[in-house]
Amino acid sequence: MKFKQSDGQNQRIERISTSHLVVGIDIAKETHEAQATNFRGIVLSTRHLTFSNTIEGFEKIERWIDGIRQKHRLKGLIIGMEPTGHYGYNLANCFVDKGKSVVMVNPATTKRNKENRDNSPSKSDPKDALVIADVISRGYYSEYSRQAIVSQRLKTIMSDREFWVTNSVRLQNRIIRWLDIRFPEYFSVFKDWACKRSVRA
Repeated sequence: MKFKQSDGQNQRIERISTSHLVVGIDIAKETHEAQATNFRGIVLSTRHLTFSNTIEGFEKIERWIDGIRQKHRLKGLIIGMEPTGHYGYNLANCFVDKGKSVVMVNPATTKRNKENRDNSPSKSDPKDALVIADVISRGYYSEYSRQAIVSQRLKTIMSDREFWVTNSVRLQNRIIRWLDIRFPEYFSVFKDWACKRSVRA
């Protein structure tokens, strides 16, 4: 039996009940923006929250979320953000460590849905946070899974290797360029500029 994509989306929508608070967070390098809605996309906060990408900022958003949940008597919580590089890892992991549900929203989906709220494609961090919350309430999200430490290290090693390989190729090309300019007959004698006979005094 084939699993339809619409079935998965329906399950994600059904997961968000009338007692859920949906929080959308627009991630940046130093300062994040958050907005809170209910399951229907109705804004529940008087204004958006701006908080820093520090432990103090994480505590600030937790207090903000708890205040909104108590005010509106909401038991459930789902927090969503875009996977913008590595900037959101610490925040997402902090929420997961405390047993909170974290989901990811595709940036392309956010971009396509910007006009749904105010009929304008304009961009701002508070608006993006609201659009993220709105998209989550309609089931367009995927579960955030925290990477194991080994996987994180492998990812870092692979990224470092790619950087040094690219740099190595760039340097080799520069050396060949200067050989072509200053010593054009070089490759008629040696096939490889890095071979031992070439560098021997």
